[in-house]
Amino acid sequence: MKNIIDLFISFFLVNTICNFSTIAGAKQRYVTCGSVVKLMNSDYRVRLHSHDVKYGTGSGQQSVTGTEVQEDVNSHWAIKAGTGEVCQRGKPIPCGSVIRLEHITTNKNLHSHHFSSPLSGNQEISCYGDDKGEGDTGDHWMVVCPGDSWTRDDNIMLKHIDTNQYLAASGKTFGRPINGQMEIVGVRSTSGSVHWQAMEGVFLHAPNIMEKHIHTEL
Repeated sequence: MKNIIDLFISFFLVNTICNFSTIAGAKQRYVTCGSVVKLMNSDYRVRLHSHDVKYGTGSGQQSVTGTEVQEDVNSHWAIKAGTGEVCQRGKPIPCGSVIRLEHITTNKNLHSHHFSSPLSGNQEISCYGDDKGEGDTGDHWMVVCPGDSWTRDDNIMLKHIDTNQYLAASGKTFGRPINGQMEIVGVRSTSGSVHWQAMEGVFLHAPNIMEKHIHTEL
């Protein structure tokens, strides 16, 4: 019952923010702290995705995949500061900064560690933490982008702080129960499928959400 209530609250918050977007003006250029976004792998055109399905091998933690379904609600991620840090809501994310990505539906953070991924044998990517979005240093990712701040047009890389691996899509797909979804991994080389772009989402561009200066594309 608690999971159902939490899911309802998450949908309510997203829908409330979406209603504010009718007042918004020009398209927000930057990806900002507190925004809720979908991230698409630029090579395979799959969106970073998770769900309450655990890996049968490796860590046994919540699995992370890539999906071609643009409308899937399990592909929303909230952008947060690193553990113990604070970023101002609506402030552009500087290139080189360390962030966490919290999966909206399950309130766990995008995570990695020294486990092998199930299909390709690269580094496993999972979701980890409690229902308040708190985990550990394995949730920390550096935003590697070309300018001063992360813009929505950038093809960025996400570098895992603890292991120096880059978030990537392996090109291999799972069977049941997540048939057709792509394996997401950590890789050491930047020559692989390591580039991501912010797509649909709720993009804040004001310190106070109640000022209603936000832009939404779902």
